Amino acid sequence: MAIQPNQKDSNVSNPIKRIRWATQRVTGANDQKNKRQSIIQRFHSRKSKEARQSAGSLPAIHAQQGSEDTTDGAGDQEDSKRTIFFNTPLPEDAKDEDGHPKAQYARNKIRTAKYTPLSFIPKNLWFQFHNIANVYFLFVIVLAFFSIFGASNPGLGSVPLIVILFVTAVKDAFEDWRRTMLDNELNNSPVHRLVKWTNVNSSGDTVGLWRRIKKATTRTIVSTYRFMKSKASKKGREKARTEKTYAQRALDEPRQSLATMRSRNSMMSSRTSFHSLKDGPVEDGIQMTPVPSPQPGEQGALNHNTLSPGERPNTAFSYEEDHSILETASAAPNNRPAASGQAAPKFYGSLIDPSKAPVGRASFRKDYWKNVRVGDFVRIFNEDPVPADVIILNTSDPDGACYVETKNLDGETNLKVRQALHSGRGIKHAKDCEQTEFVIESEPPHANLYQYSGVARWTQKSASDPTSPGNPMAEPISINNVLLRGCSLRNTEWILGVVVFTGQETKIMLNSGMTPSKRSRIARELNWDVIYNFVILFFMCLVTGIINGVIWSQGNNSLDYFEFGSIGGNPPVDGIITFVAAIILFQNLVPISLYISLEIIRTLQAFFIYSDTFMYYEKVDYPCTPKSWNISDDLGQIEYIFSDKTGTLTQNVMEFKKCSINGIPYGEAYTEAQAGMQRRQGIDVEAEGEKVHKQIAEARVKMLADLRRIHPNPYLHDEELTFVAPDFVNDLQGQAGDEQKAANEQFMLALALCHTVITERLPGNPPKIEFKAQSPDEAALVATARDCGFTVMGRSNEGIILNIMGQEKEFQVLNTLEFNSSRKRMSAILRMPDGKLMLFCKGADSVIYSRLRKGEQQALRKDTAEHLEMFAREGLRTLCIAQKELNEEEYRLWNKEHDLAAAAIVDREDKLETVSDAIERDLTLLGGTAIEDRLQDGVPDTIALLADAGIKLWVLTGDKVETAINIGFSCNLLNNEMDLIVFKMEDDTIPAAEAELDKHLASFGISGSDEELKIARKNHEPPAPTHAIVIDGDALKIVLDESLRQKFLLLCKQCKSVLCCRVSPAQKAAVVQMVKDGLDVMTLSIGDGANDVAMIQEADVGVGIAGEEGRQAVMSSDYAIAQFRFLQRLVLVHGRWSYRRLAETIANFFYKNIVWTFALFWYQIYNNFDCTYLFDYTYVLLVNLAFTSLAPIFMGVLDQDVNDKVSLAVPQLYRRGIERKEWSQKKFWLYMGDGIYQSAICFFMPYLLFKPASFVTESGLGINDTQRVGVYTACATIVVVNVYILMNTYRWDWLMLLLVAFSILLIWFWTGVYTAVPSSDQFYKAAPQVYGQLSFWVLSLLTVSICLLPRFTVKAIQKIYFPLDVDIVREQIRQGKFKYLDKYEAYVPPNKVPSASSSDVSQPVKGAPGTQTPLADDERPIYPPSVAPTGTTHNPRSQNGSDGTDYTGHKASLEAPRASFDRPRPSYDRIRGSMDRVRPSYEASNDFTSAALLTRVESSHSDVPRVSRQPHGQSQLR
Repeated sequence: MAIQPNQKDSNVSNPIKRIRWATQRVTGANDQKNKRQSIIQRFHSRKSKEARQSAGSLPAIHAQQGSEDTTDGAGDQEDSKRTIFFNTPLPEDAKDEDGHPKAQYARNKIRTAKYTPLSFIPKNLWFQFHNIANVYFLFVIVLAFFSIFGASNPGLGSVPLIVILFVTAVKDAFEDWRRTMLDNELNNSPVHRLVKWTNVNSSGDTVGLWRRIKKATTRTIVSTYRFMKSKASKKGREKARTEKTYAQRALDEPRQSLATMRSRNSMMSSRTSFHSLKDGPVEDGIQMTPVPSPQPGEQGALNHNTLSPGERPNTAFSYEEDHSILETASAAPNNRPAASGQAAPKFYGSLIDPSKAPVGRASFRKDYWKNVRVGDFVRIFNEDPVPADVIILNTSDPDGACYVETKNLDGETNLKVRQALHSGRGIKHAKDCEQTEFVIESEPPHANLYQYSGVARWTQKSASDPTSPGNPMAEPISINNVLLRGCSLRNTEWILGVVVFTGQETKIMLNSGMTPSKRSRIARELNWDVIYNFVILFFMCLVTGIINGVIWSQGNNSLDYFEFGSIGGNPPVDGIITFVAAIILFQNLVPISLYISLEIIRTLQAFFIYSDTFMYYEKVDYPCTPKSWNISDDLGQIEYIFSDKTGTLTQNVMEFKKCSINGIPYGEAYTEAQAGMQRRQGIDVEAEGEKVHKQIAEARVKMLADLRRIHPNPYLHDEELTFVAPDFVNDLQGQAGDEQKAANEQFMLALALCHTVITERLPGNPPKIEFKAQSPDEAALVATARDCGFTVMGRSNEGIILNIMGQEKEFQVLNTLEFNSSRKRMSAILRMPDGKLMLFCKGADSVIYSRLRKGEQQALRKDTAEHLEMFAREGLRTLCIAQKELNEEEYRLWNKEHDLAAAAIVDREDKLETVSDAIERDLTLLGGTAIEDRLQDGVPDTIALLADAGIKLWVLTGDKVETAINIGFSCNLLNNEMDLIVFKMEDDTIPAAEAELDKHLASFGISGSDEELKIARKNHEPPAPTHAIVIDGDALKIVLDESLRQKFLLLCKQCKSVLCCRVSPAQKAAVVQMVKDGLDVMTLSIGDGANDVAMIQEADVGVGIAGEEGRQAVMSSDYAIAQFRFLQRLVLVHGRWSYRRLAETIANFFYKNIVWTFALFWYQIYNNFDCTYLFDYTYVLLVNLAFTSLAPIFMGVLDQDVNDKVSLAVPQLYRRGIERKEWSQKKFWLYMGDGIYQSAICFFMPYLLFKPASFVTESGLGINDTQRVGVYTACATIVVVNVYILMNTYRWDWLMLLLVAFSILLIWFWTGVYTAVPSSDQFYKAAPQVYGQLSFWVLSLLTVSICLLPRFTVKAIQKIYFPLDVDIVREQIRQGKFKYLDKYEAYVPPNKVPSASSSDVSQPVKGAPGTQTPLADDERPIYPPSVAPTGTTHNPRSQNGSDGTDYTGHKASLEAPRASFDRPRPSYDRIRGSMDRVRPSYEASNDFTSAALLTRVESSHSDVPRVSRQPHGQSQLR
């Protein structure tokens, strides 16, 4: 197949037809069925099967439909299918009695806001009264309106509740207003929709009376808001007259041409179609009316908004240059002769009915998103977001490709390819849409972003004989043909499609709100404390009611002489009335302001976390972002952290370092894991690293010179070369023989062909090619092939174009079988330029080895396995590369089955995987690759710091065992003093696993009993750093069984570190749940990918890493950070602060309420419990609202025991949070008891003062009445409460002192102002009368002193004789022992081990800014020699069964190199030497990734049925 001369000018590669499998949320058949049923019940009010019947006008289509359903076995799901008709009348049974469609689809208008202007007040009140405290106070207010209960001012009594409701409503309104504005902006966004044609799938949008009222209300409120805003200034008024909303401007202004829009450089050049030139008339251009085309002056500018005959739009994908007229993708393929050795191109048919004359009225016009309906034709332009889930019919690219960014869906920023339907390639204009006649059968809406099954059916009629009945045709529709709402079109001028799902039925909306709501531990325990207060209140009221009733029944009491009879008329009724009156009197015992105060505190804490510049990562412009504001205190109680490795501990920036080709290792690197391994041997890694970096830098220079001598590759850039291997270049020239030269070329060819990468050419001198891949590993492989002279230039309609050492060749890509988590491999089937059919496959070593041709390449398998194992020990990620030559007949039969599987509507992914498995067998091994994923900055320090704080870190990763272990050593999770327990079983059975567990548990002297579990739940001490567990996914699946889970948990509890390798997302979540529920501890999960979402949602706190290549985990997290090292500040600083602050705030809230309420209660003793108020009623109302609210709130926001630097310098302070000592039921009752004591002092001190005599004013007026004595009591109580809170505050700065003083002065100020008004009745002039008495001031001073003396005494004794850690540290701060921290901007632990990354080959190794310089050699700690008892040598404590004396049976192979090893290979020899000295105990485990076992693996598929659904090669590997 010839290459067009202008093909090399391609800037963005074309895609190929391929099938994408779901990579997440793999569910069983039953689960999927249930999910579909629940969605249908949620979104469809009628049975959808009535709307799925066939139209009588298309008998052929529906006949085929029935046979297809029978073939697919979809009878059980027939009812749930959705059928959409295009230019086809609805059948009668799909209509209701009025002739409207029975199927009702969701509107495309989205409303994420909770409220509307009409519903806000009732709905917000409804939500607020879900709070039991609000219901209680409403009940009290209602009771107060009945004068029988003695409330003096019911209206005034409702003020506190009204204030609380109002403040909360304002906060809710503000949050919802922002959501509403975003909703309106989105709903009113412009889209080009086909109008003036009939969409039979939906009837006219009828607006009912209620919707009219809502719309009118909204318009009125918005207009009023704008009017008030415009009145603010003259400028505002002028702006209001001229300014339009974004949506209004979008409907009025012409759309910018591509030349005037900010876009990629790749959009500005044209490409030539892969098709040949053809004779005949050229198709009409795209009818852009009324959308303007590129502006005049551009090449191919369009005049009068239309295209003249013979022209095509000048786009990046128009494939024209100068005035050449080229063939388009919709041309009949039969006119084009097949290339030599190739089958004729397949005829896909067309959705356009040539016998149907277009009406000519339809056109694409701008409309709002909210008006888009199911069945609409829409045109979407470059950079535009997608308004609904759209099936692509055609694109500006003749190959039918378009590129989308799915960042808003799954967080991935790399571009993805989507394909138009082959049958829709001829649809370009509005008139073409009128001529179509087809039906789309779609699956129901569901939330899986990576799966869609549908089929388009139509009757294909001949253009030469339009009257013929035609042939029924169908084309399958997959997720590869769908643009989802939330995506954005990129690098594509336009696409034309039809809408299949709208509004709440789109996948992005079905996925929204799926994050489970979380409540903090303190919030859960707080409910019990509120209940305890209700119980206390009940008994107080009960006592009051009983005593008052008894006194009425006795007679001859004082009340018989002063009361004119009882209200109830008899003692029992009097007691009941008094009980209710006591509820009103003691209402402040229930803290109404506590909940709103906690919301304010948590909101401000979240703001401070967000504003912390030391957790801001400038590289990606991302601060620490709290997404759940109500669990900040949980951050201060974390005991277990579960972390992913790739992208979380590492940077997820992949660099190709090494490879093994035909048994020869290539590549020079010095990785962090290798440095960690040498550090275990006592080697000076700094000196060693400097020496190795110098060698690598020299090798890099030599390799670059050799590569350019072979071929002056214009796409080779020195700074981008990561694969440093001069010997590879020599072998590529044939120095090691023709066999090795051919093997190297074939290996690089496989890397350049087996991928799904999109190429983008950037202009420059020299030019630059970038690769956009769905995984950074794949981009690294293709980039290395480019650097070695095998450059992917782009894709044509049917193939991929390579520049091989200066010569361009095209390889026809026939099928691409993509990677997913269950297959663990991907394959590409290609036709080579010589006509051969080749399959290239890359994947995990265990998967590829199990698929190799049986009995062949034994020596090569052994050597490659050894190399891969060494690569893994260096912390590199490994893959195997293999190939297979196919014959024509074999491929023809397989491709037929593949097409049938691809056309299936039900279980399409399962069928495709089964078919793909059939051809990926009997492979020939080419070699393996090794890619480095470097550790993030500060990871080892952060892990060490968290360990010092008592936090246990578990790593849950999908990597293999060797890689995880070496990364563990490099990041301080493991050290050479630990014994590694590699969990393995002889067979995968529960009894074998239990025996293994019992053996390891016995070494710790435990058996895994329930009693031991109870003890473990109470023990929060970190285990001794003597053991670590390593377990893979297969073993983990067994030990997570209900019968073994407890034993495994207790074993892990004894180990310092736990590494779970090769685990699935579900297993990650299961491990988190096991620890969280089994040990009753607080857990935190941190990850960066979609595979981490399950464990992030399962943990008490989920943290997402906002990486450079995806933010899937961020969307489901509670906190989002950009780097793992920020976790230390988030947890050890903000988490500890938040927990301690909230714990102290809540305790003080309950304390202040008990003091106030019990002061009233003591007064009842002396008035026969008749519920008389001691205080003026305004005091009762304002005590929680004003007098005592500021101090505890600001304590919860600003209090600090130590600053952030000391918190990091002394991480052990965090352990009080792990042990939950800051907040407990003991603390709650101690504060309650202290409050009762102080309330007694506050009341009885004035009582004892006035009992023997009274005081009089200058005018002789006595002040011993109730309200004036109440001033004595109330003022002293408020002073006591505020000073008590100040005593419990660690940080006495000017603001805290000011707030306490203000709260104290406020009651004196209020008393003076309020009593100066005559309307205060009996309280009139009380302030000057009371404040003028010396006794008032003396009594207040005595009361405060006596109340606080016990608390002060206890605190003094505790701090002097029983100091807490924080007390000692605070004293040391006063002594200046932490002065050294002042020189750090934000404290970074000193003695940080410098990174030994192999990427820094040209730079000296440097420590992080702010760290101390490395220690001199004579000051360096002495590392034990390799012969010391460690986890790598014999140790009597070791339970891993290794004596450390030998390798796993293949030592000889390492010491007897192949003949081609005659030249020096520094990196290989260095690591081989390390392997001889260091024999990790896990080598004896015969793990399935070890070289010893891989060499014995034969193909497991000769005896495996083709219908098997299990991942291949696993059962044979143990």
